[in-house]
Amino acid sequence: MATERLNSILNHLTPSKSGLSAITQKNPDDIVITLAIRTPLCKGFKGGFKDTPLDYIVYSLLQKVIEKSRIDPQMVEDICLGNVSNGKAAYIARAAALAAGFPNTTGASSVNRFCSSGLKAVQDIADQISMGSIEVGLAVGAESMTEGGDRLSKPFHEEILKNDEAKDCMQPMGQTSENVGNDFNISRESQDRYAGESYQRAERAQKAGWFDDEIVPITTTIKDPKSGEEKKVTLTKDEGPRYGTTFESLSKIRPAFPDYGDKSTGGNSSQVTDGAAAVLLMKRSKAIELNQPILAKFCGATVAGVAPRIMGIGPSIAIPKLLSKFNLNLQTDVDVIELNEAFASMAVYCLNVLGIDHAKMNIRGGAVALGHPLGATGARQICTGLSECRRQKKKILLTSMCIGTGQGMAGLFVNEQI
Repeated sequence: MATERLNSILNHLTPSKSGLSAITQKNPDDIVITLAIRTPLCKGFKGGFKDTPLDYIVYSLLQKVIEKSRIDPQMVEDICLGNVSNGKAAYIARAAALAAGFPNTTGASSVNRFCSSGLKAVQDIADQISMGSIEVGLAVGAESMTEGGDRLSKPFHEEILKNDEAKDCMQPMGQTSENVGNDFNISRESQDRYAGESYQRAERAQKAGWFDDEIVPITTTIKDPKSGEEKKVTLTKDEGPRYGTTFESLSKIRPAFPDYGDKSTGGNSSQVTDGAAAVLLMKRSKAIELNQPILAKFCGATVAGVAPRIMGIGPSIAIPKLLSKFNLNLQTDVDVIELNEAFASMAVYCLNVLGIDHAKMNIRGGAVALGHPLGATGARQICTGLSECRRQKKKILLTSMCIGTGQGMAGLFVNEQI
């Protein structure tokens, strides 16, 4: 501890470093991750969580956080829940935390930035710690897409609709995917080939047990749709991977949004999914004091806006913006990339435009094969990405996702479990 404090003082006295050397330094005030776990991702409406409400999913995961981290719950000062579809998410965060074993002195809130909500929750907690508002906080991302989606129930006010881009915020996500495919000539074949690779990677990873150290088992109740009989089940594996999926089989699926185009299908778009993920954060000095394992350093995150009608290209703007803040090169400095596959159209676009080495991106498959529980994805990517960094003994993790209404977000992490 004394050595780290001395190094911190010396860093202030010497010229600041940039790039990899700067973000891989270890200082007492670094914001670090000491736990990153998630539930299995289950098929919406017909999977393991189809009869499980959001509050129970969050409650069960919070119990696992206490169990796995072995932290005194009283040390956790705030919990931020990223969620998109449930207007009662703030109630759920607070009640689930109390029931799971956190004291009434632990605060709770919810945050919603659509598909980046899980990462936004991490950023919110990290910023509070960095500013000295709290010392220990928990970021959670959770979604029951079985319970509801995020579509608008009525149009915006007529004055708002006079602005074309504001009006475009009402476009269904499938329409924005077809816009990306049509505007940038992302062919149906390229999308299906990309999706086939995602499924094959997920199958390979699941069979090899690569997901096992990030997933915690959740016991819940499931109801037989025919008999109505209820039974207890323990969920341990993601349900999205479809073994044996190929480009050829995907190419036979009919377009999902024929009113807008003919390229996006149920096979090359992200799956409707239920699930949750949690990330425990504190300063490095606090982690050492509490004898908590340091999994990774959270360097930072940023958001960028794009035209709402082509929201899928958001990562292509957010990623360069984030990396420029740290003077990093995407091709040479970043080891593992988790880019959310909302649709194959945007994934192919971002892969090509940014010049990403596909061997580094979504190594275990992405949302096309695993699913995309909207509020959970931003936190889920951290769990998966850090697990992959540990497996490969790699350091630099980049996560990113497009965001409905025309945004992109990206996060940067340094794996320390090498």
